[in-house]
Parts: sequence; structure tokens; C-alpha cells
Amino acid sequence: MNKLTPALDLDALRSFVAGIESGSFAQAASRLARSTSAVSSQLKKLEAQCDTALVVKKGRHLQLTDQGEILLSYARRMLALNDETLRAMKGELLTGELRIGLQEDFGEALMPGILGQFKRHYPELRIVARVDRNQALNTALDNQLLDMALVWQSDTQLQSGKLLGDCPLSWIHHPDFNISPLLENGEPLPLVMFDSPCLMRSRATACLDKAGIPWRVVFVSQSLSGIWAAVQAGLGITVRTQIGMPASLRKLTHLLPAPGSVGISLKQYQTNGSSHTAQIMLAQLMEEALLKELPVI
Repeated sequence: MNKLTPALDLDALRSFVAGIESGSFAQAASRLARSTSAVSSQLKKLEAQCDTALVVKKGRHLQLTDQGEILLSYARRMLALNDETLRAMKGELLTGELRIGLQEDFGEALMPGILGQFKRHYPELRIVARVDRNQALNTALDNQLLDMALVWQSDTQLQSGKLLGDCPLSWIHHPDFNISPLLENGEPLPLVMFDSPCLMRSRATACLDKAGIPWRVVFVSQSLSGIWAAVQAGLGITVRTQIGMPASLRKLTHLLPAPGSVGISLKQYQTNGSSHTAQIMLAQLMEEALLKELPVI
């Protein structure tokens, strides 16, 4: 007879997740209405079951080990599924509406898989998604027309929301479009951009100005698909991240100064009632997808 695989303790997993999110197991104990020693014992139990250290202490804070980071991702999903199961058994499947905003890059490249997984967990919950540019999404959040939004972090904007990481910006072109003769002859570089205000347009032009490289905007688009189409047609070059970049395009890895990186923020207007739990889960799915898939520096 095959030996049964031992089951992880869900209460211990909940304490582990609470400890990481709170920054200390003492705070997690207070949040869970348990003693600190009980929560510490649950952590030791998890480490024994997983046969590895899950956290290390860095000053006053906890830091996940590589294995702890893996467990955290699974633990959140296991707890979410456990909680959903109990709600379903009690006839409490979530209903209502969750309004989310997505910057175009995320809407086209990452969200289909995330939203599909989310919908399987909450089939009765209506999702209203708005794919738009940063300024419009931030305004909608300020006016409480959205519950949450995944956006670029503006250079001039005060830090708000949860910063998920920094994503490298790149000069992007079609392989057949050669900018070397333009640079050699001092001719303006043709740029394909959104209209102003645009974070990446400002970053691109400031970068070229600082390097003394002339430029001119030859194509202005109102949509990301229009940007990609113009670059594929060889009208000019653009600055974006690699998220959703068409396979036919390439990064310019030399010749031009590096445009730096851009922050990715998850901003939320806290909902009340039944959709709050769903909002927490969707935020976790977004964060996990970004941390796994994006070329974060």
C-alpha cells in the first residue's frame, strides 16, 4: 500500500500567511486572536512538514526563503479555495459586481488568464473591466468608479497603491528599420507615441534630449494596438515595456540611451460587503502573475 501524503494544516497556513502579510508573527497572533507562541508553533510545524526553513529574520522584519515564497503562493490559493468551499456549502457564493481597471498593456497580455481563473472561483460575480490609459484609470479610481486598477506608476505621482515592482523600458523597433544612418547623419529619430500626457512619451523625449539626439513624433495613436501597428509598419520606434510586445518586433539593445524603468502599481478603492473577499483574491492573482511573468528588475 502506498504511503499517504501528509496534509498541510490549514490553520498553520493561515497563520503563516498572516505573519508574512503583517510583517511579524506577533502581529499575526493579535490579528488571529491567538497567542504568539501558538502561531510560532504552527510555523515550526509547517517547516517540519515541508522539511525546510520558510522564513529568516532580517532585523525586526521577516523575510521569506525561496521555499517560503513558493509556499506563500500555494497557501493563499489553498486558503481561498477552502473559504470558497465553505461559503458554497452554506449557500454564500459571492454575487454582485467588481469593477476593475487595466492599463492596455496588462489588459491585452496578462489579464485573460487571470480573469479566467478568477471567474472559475466566483462564477456568480459580475466583472466589469475597463481597459484605458493611466490618467483615465486614476481619475475613475478617485471618483470611486472603479474598485481596483493595475497601472503604471507616474514619475510625478506620489506613491500610492501597492508597488509591485519596476519593469524595464525599452526602445522597440521592427528588425528591418535601421536607425544607424539617421544617427550618423544627425537626422531626427521618428517616434511612434501616444498623445500627451504620456509617461513613456515624456521618458523617451527627455532621454533623447539629454543625449543630444534630435527626434520628431511622426505617428500619434489613441490605442496601444495602433502603436504596435505603426512600429510594425516601420514608421518609427517607440518606448514601451516588453509586456505584450508583438513577436515581430525587437528591442534596441544599443545605439540609444536606456530609458530606465517604470513602476507597476495595484491601486484599490476598498469595497464593502461580499465583493471584498473577491477583490483580495483578484489582487493576489494579479500580483502573482506579474511577479512570475514580467521582466522585473
